[in-house]
Amino acid sequence: MRAQVLSAFNEPYVFQDALPTPNDIPKEDILVRVLAASYCHTDTVYSTGVMPPATLPRVGCHEFAGEVVAHGTRVPPSLLQTLKVGTKVGVAVRSYHPCGQCLECLNSEDDDVQGYSVICPKAHRLGISIDGGFQDYVCVDARQVQVIPEPLTALETAPLMCAGLTIFAALQRIQLECRQRGRPCDKIAIVGAGGGLGHLGVQFAVKMGFSSIIATDATDGAMKVVQRVCDGFSTSEKEKLVVVDARTTDPAELLKSYFPHEDASLAIENGVDAVIVLPETQKAFDYSMKILRRHGTCCIVSFPSGFQMDPNDLIFRDIKIVGSLIGTRKQMKEMMQLAADTGVRAQIKSFALEDLNTLVDEYHKGNGGKLVIDMTLNNKNQ
Repeated sequence: MRAQVLSAFNEPYVFQDALPTPNDIPKEDILVRVLAASYCHTDTVYSTGVMPPATLPRVGCHEFAGEVVAHGTRVPPSLLQTLKVGTKVGVAVRSYHPCGQCLECLNSEDDDVQGYSVICPKAHRLGISIDGGFQDYVCVDARQVQVIPEPLTALETAPLMCAGLTIFAALQRIQLECRQRGRPCDKIAIVGAGGGLGHLGVQFAVKMGFSSIIATDATDGAMKVVQRVCDGFSTSEKEKLVVVDARTTDPAELLKSYFPHEDASLAIENGVDAVIVLPETQKAFDYSMKILRRHGTCCIVSFPSGFQMDPNDLIFRDIKIVGSLIGTRKQMKEMMQLAADTGVRAQIKSFALEDLNTLVDEYHKGNGGKLVIDMTLNNKNQ
């Protein structure tokens, strides 16, 4: 079979086309023929060697979609009924072989299979600690997949398996946090709205019923992605959305324009109820904090080296800062069905597996959207 292998950090992937197809399927696994594999920012971070445990050689990709071709002998009966041979599935950035014995597994979310936790400290991660989706066939834990609902295709599904699930879970997280504090969560902002997660988040936010969504970014390519997303909305949906170029509109101008208050002394009440921060920069974090209203919630999804924070925002403005990592099985199913029903789709540029290094070069241009390997392509007829 074919695969793209990372053999050295900070070096291009090495294409191989004579690797053996897996035939010894672990008992809890299914064998998936990969149809589409999406490139994630994590793949870039891993390729530099700074993400532990970074070991080589490694086949990357933790968000992909494919077709079930075989089963292990201990796939849970409840899953075996739906994961029949030939079934199209999305493979999410969820735990591979969690231990089932740690506190996380024993207290796993009740919508997941008993003994399965997405944050088990002993679990593997596809594309990180074991080989992932940049190959023709891969064994995956049956508990980390979801059947693809029609009319979604495998190519459309692959970017949803990390980017889609992560941003969907973050949107539900801010709803939960605001509800628990007895605060509204009607007006939100997505900072980094043109990236892989951001442009999906804008679509999900509109379809989930938020009354006002500020979508902001700071590059030409990302702003074009946001605009293309907006062009696909109905007139009533467009009325919910405010697109802001952070390079030309500072937080004070944004608040004055979109959250006017007759009494200047009450300006601290202006702003969004919650903000999701996607870029890994101090500027993005500062921008996000400044457009929050008092008692607002800031949800950080990226993993930078660190942010500097003003304690006054926590003390005098009562801002709450939370993080969000990945979604549960229930959230994965809800997210995929919502995408299928409402037309949420990633802005995709596809490449052949042989052209993964070209994809990586394109990624570093920062044009936003999602870059996806389409396994049905080859570099001669792309």
